[in-house]
Amino acid sequence: MEQIERIKLMEQHLGRASQAVMQLSAAIDQYTAALDSLKALSSYYGSNEWKKDFADDEAGLLPEDLKRGVLSEDAVWNLLKDHKELQTRMRELSNHDRRD
Repeated sequence: MEQIERIKLMEQHLGRASQAVMQLSAAIDQYTAALDSLKALSSYYGSNEWKKDFADDEAGLLPEDLKRGVLSEDAVWNLLKDHKELQTRMRELSNHDRRD
C-alpha cells in the first residue's frame, strides 16, 4: 500500500473509532446513571408490593389513565434480562481486551 493510501485509510479508522468511543462513553454515562433505577425495579418486581399493585390493577382499582408498564409481567423482566445480557457482553469485551 502506498503511503498516501495508507494515511487516508488510517484517517478513516481514526474517524470511525473516535466516533464509536465517544458514543459508547455517552451511553455508559447514561447506563451508569440508570443503575439505581435498575436496582429499584429488580427489588420491586415480584415483591409483595408488586403483587398487590398487580392484583389491584387486575381488579380495576387503579386509575384508568395511570401508566402501568411496570405492572406488565414482561416489561420489567425483559429489561432485567437485557441488563444481565449486557453485563455478560461487557465482561466478554473486557476479557477480549486483556487477551490483546
